[in-house]
Amino acid sequence: MTDATLSRRLRLPPGLALPLALGVLLIAAGLVQPSFLSFRNMRDILTQAAPLCIVVIGQTFVILARGLDLSVASLMATVAVIATSFNTTGNEVLPQVVLMSLALGVAVGFVNGWLVVRRNVSPFLATLAMMTVLQGARFYYTQGAPGGSLPSALRFLGAGEVAGVPVNLIVLLVLLAGAAFLLGRTVPGRKIYITGGNPRSAELVGINAGRTTILCYVICSVMAAIAGLVLVGYVGSVDNWVGRGYELDSIVAAVIGGIALTGGRGSVVNSVLGAIILVLTFNFVVIVGLPVQAQFIIKGVVIIVAATLFNRFANR
Repeated sequence: MTDATLSRRLRLPPGLALPLALGVLLIAAGLVQPSFLSFRNMRDILTQAAPLCIVVIGQTFVILARGLDLSVASLMATVAVIATSFNTTGNEVLPQVVLMSLALGVAVGFVNGWLVVRRNVSPFLATLAMMTVLQGARFYYTQGAPGGSLPSALRFLGAGEVAGVPVNLIVLLVLLAGAAFLLGRTVPGRKIYITGGNPRSAELVGINAGRTTILCYVICSVMAAIAGLVLVGYVGSVDNWVGRGYELDSIVAAVIGGIALTGGRGSVVNSVLGAIILVLTFNFVVIVGLPVQAQFIIKGVVIIVAATLFNRFANR
């Protein structure tokens, strides 16, 4: 159920439904398992959720521009392979790792956007094709058996702490603040909303809708690249499926957060809240003793309910 829909049905002030849903979920989990609400557990859950939240930030930009990106998880795994390809724990290779990862993110995002805008390929097919290309390149390079060591700085980025605060959470907050400022306080942000709301009207008022859409795809892929570095640092090892499932989870989280699949409406902050709710829900499934496979069922139900309710109430 989207934030806007829940607010309407319960007659809540706009923006209150998501925090309320988060509070109800926390209370329910605390009643079932009191230790769930401990500071340490909450910190661990936020640390676990940070990579997904970073991906959701990028996915939000693309969905606001009437698209979606299925290549984010494959890009994350490819970045993880890059991070370990130097096979050293020394930080002297860190600049190369970061530059190569970000450059790959820019290139992937540009190609995705170019296919959608210039070649009129549907976002689904364009990003699905990119996902497959990245997967094939990754398997060819690793011969199906990736390995190597991480620079210690990446381990610190993914699993380290500063004054008791997870570093990856700090990274998330910085990126979220930047994304919220860009979308809410800048001219490019307004162009993104206008383009997503009505690309033809955007062109009529002098906005290059195609360029704006490509920019959104680039931002999404760069965020996925950063999330890949954070996730591989958190996990501490690499395989060919690091980040698997994040492409679906990021879209679900955005929908939960009230991002309009038709583009032009929504808040990146709410998208991140949607991601946190999703991660908390999965953890709740575990603490109540249901099998982990139940997460997939819940994920599917959430997609159906959120999409159905949005389509029913979005235009009211």
